[in-house]
Amino acid sequence: MSRHEGALPAGFDEPVFAEPWQAEAFALTVALHGNGLFSWSEWAEALSAEVKQPAAASDGQDYYEHWLTALEKLLSRKGVARKSEVDELAAAWERAAHATPHGKPILLENDPGAGR
Repeated sequence: MSRHEGALPAGFDEPVFAEPWQAEAFALTVALHGNGLFSWSEWAEALSAEVKQPAAASDGQDYYEHWLTALEKLLSRKGVARKSEVDELAAAWERAAHATPHGKPILLENDPGAGR
């Protein structure tokens, strides 16, 4: 293992992603584009519309929240996932997280509300 492995490139003071979910949202967007679900110009328009919202933080701290909202809206417009489906799945993961013992992997099967 190189002593530089896992290190940031020169000139970077901090990680690009503050949270793992941000990297996952980024990767998912790139993968969906790569699979032809939307063009990059469609994505740029969707993201731009979100970051231009009046309530957006001037320092960009909420950039990935806007990224996620743009992705959810684009998926809905493309008929891949309705907002209600995304919200239901997010709630199931939240319940599963609360039902999972500390230190154990969070699995959707741990959702106590599953099968209702």
